[in-house]
Amino acid sequence: MTDAPLLDVDGVTLRYKTPGVVVTATERVSFQVKNADRFVLLGPSGCGKSTILKAVGGYLHPSEGSITIKGRKVSEPGPDRMMVFQEFDQLLPWKTVLENVAFPLMEARKMSAKDARDRARRYIEKVNLTRALDSYPHMLSGGMKQRVAIARGMAMEPDILLMDEPFAALDALTRRKMQDELLALWADTRFTVLFVTHSIPEAIKIGTRILLLSPHPGQVKAELNGGAKDEAFVALEKKIQTMLFSDEIEEAENV
Repeated sequence: MTDAPLLDVDGVTLRYKTPGVVVTATERVSFQVKNADRFVLLGPSGCGKSTILKAVGGYLHPSEGSITIKGRKVSEPGPDRMMVFQEFDQLLPWKTVLENVAFPLMEARKMSAKDARDRARRYIEKVNLTRALDSYPHMLSGGMKQRVAIARGMAMEPDILLMDEPFAALDALTRRKMQDELLALWADTRFTVLFVTHSIPEAIKIGTRILLLSPHPGQVKAELNGGAKDEAFVALEKKIQTMLFSDEIEEAENV
């Protein structure tokens, strides 16, 4: 029995217009994400990794190639894909933590207020913010705001959670703690995540699989296993550093 991919990105070229010029962000990028994968897009700034995430989210349409989820072509945003960004202002400032998480459940999932609040409470508990249920965003730290955004995305129970450098704006200690919490949350619920970062150590720590993208326009350099620890972590970090920033595109085999 074949393990069909949850997400299939096949030969995708993404272009967008700026005043007077058409920019090619990615060129013929292909990869597959399976259920419960922690799949990381890794590359330098400008390689198109965030653009790919927006295309998977349905906000951009490929100039070439196709994107499918569970065999369905992605043509617009939908509740089967939820995005978490690095910005702290993605929460509604006039709503409490509980209301922020419950709101999309009522709007997009058409749940009753009671059912939405019950589910919101469960996911807020999973990110250890029960004490802040009635707090407003301006009362929260950056890390707490990101926990709320993650709870809101997961409460929708999407097919895939799309995370665009969600911890990049946090200080180093909070960032490390959030990485640990994300992994603990994944161990508890086994959700599928497509995670964008330009940090090699973060990619190795978060990812079960890592897709390396070349500088602009983004092309696939290699797909590697993540999750290495200790000496293997250091060796993989050096290998990725060499592959990303060497002038020659190396032909890499999966490790």
